[in-house]
Amino acid sequence: MSETSALPLFYRDPQPLSAAQHGAWRLKDGDVAFAAEAAFVPVVVSEISAAARSYPIVFSSGEGAQPIAVLGLEQRNLFVGDGRWAPDAYTPAYVRRYPFGFIATVNPSGFALAIDAASDRVAASGEEGTALFENGRPTSLTQDAMAFCDAFQGEAAATQAFGEALRAQKLLIDRRVDAALPDGRKLGLDGFQVVDTERFANLDEAVVLDWHRKGWLALVHFHLASLERFGALLNLQGKTAAVVETAAKSSKTKKA
Repeated sequence: MSETSALPLFYRDPQPLSAAQHGAWRLKDGDVAFAAEAAFVPVVVSEISAAARSYPIVFSSGEGAQPIAVLGLEQRNLFVGDGRWAPDAYTPAYVRRYPFGFIATVNPSGFALAIDAASDRVAASGEEGTALFENGRPTSLTQDAMAFCDAFQGEAAATQAFGEALRAQKLLIDRRVDAALPDGRKLGLDGFQVVDTERFANLDEAVVLDWHRKGWLALVHFHLASLERFGALLNLQGKTAAVVETAAKSSKTKKA
């Protein structure tokens, strides 16, 4: 469970937005088909409680201990169909902000609003969609994107602090999920970590009090409770595989 690309998940050509370069650009309506093959997405601390109701929440095995929502047991997002996110499942903020995002710069704040120029929703010319700039100034669309990404960036810093605290207390341990689908295929998911319940139960009282005040104890409990969602994920994986197999058989029958 690791992203090998040097670019963030989903982004293929992120460019810092400016009126000089993107004054004529527009954003067309679109869907979430870009996330159809994402088996996981990062989440921030403020959405862990909501995301934990829909997905297993685990942590990356890297130094940052990034919280991750598991969306599938293979290279497929089980919650995206026909370009739409499942209405009864939480849509992570990382998905909702796309094709916008922040990109590191040398300016005083260290970040600038960017857009993925490779997104199907981006139009470099024409009249379709909503303008990003008017008269050299950001439109309300761009301003809203800036506010959303700014809030997300702030949550990312808080998320990093939470992950570092988990690492400092040596609470994270490697885990692997193995599953057998109804069609006989076997799936394995590894490269992630979870909180060790025994070590968590034996945290120093001063740490427990500090984490309670910061809201981190609740986050750990949400994470641990969410691991039961792996069972639901396996059932959904099996149902999806059965639908795909039935569709394939139907296609072969029609051809014959």
